[in-house]
Amino acid sequence: MVLSTNSIWDEVAGDISDKLVIEYEDATVYGDFEQEQTLHRGKVRILPNGWVALPTDRLLSPEAVHHIDP
Repeated sequence: MVLSTNSIWDEVAGDISDKLVIEYEDATVYGDFEQEQTLHRGKVRILPNGWVALPTDRLLSPEAVHHIDP
């Protein structure tokens, strides 16, 4: 019997999450439908869990973001 000390999740987690991340170089993130509340302009990464990562190491909740114009 062969026992592994590494989790299979550790082996594939990086590959899976990297493929699910969406990146925009010049996007506008809005907090409302009318596009009056601008939350961010510039580079963003949309993470697999729906959170939006900003270059300042801050995260925007999916509940705070109405839509993103790439």
